[in-house]
Amino acid sequence: MRIGELAERAGTTTRTLRYYESRGLLTARRTEQGYRSYDEDDLRLLQQIRTLQDFGFELEETRPFVDCLRAGHPAGDACPASIAVYRRKVAELDGLIEQLQAVRAQVGAQLLRAEAELPHGPEPRCELDTVTDTEG
Repeated sequence: MRIGELAERAGTTTRTLRYYESRGLLTARRTEQGYRSYDEDDLRLLQQIRTLQDFGFELEETRPFVDCLRAGHPAGDACPASIAVYRRKVAELDGLIEQLQAVRAQVGAQLLRAEAELPHGPEPRCELDTVTDTEG
């Protein structure tokens, strides 16, 4: 298939495919007329890259998975380098979760403190009532 068809089937642009090619993640074969030519393996490779990027992986972090697919591993993640990237990403996510939990605890404490300072709890207030009162 040509680059336009591959881009459409992969849900990306031809510009992105050319960029991946320039980064060595995608390899185009050339027809006799000089057109780029791709096959179903290239589509699988692109789907792997896009899935990983959807999970928050940087483009360069997808390289071990691409290499693993090219080596013949059907899922692209059963190679030591891919597993190492998974481990780094899990550790990164664990760190982010810890940070978010700490921020949540701080915001929750601030909320409790602010609510405790109110004499009878928060008064319901409608901004539309305020606008109506000032217009009349």
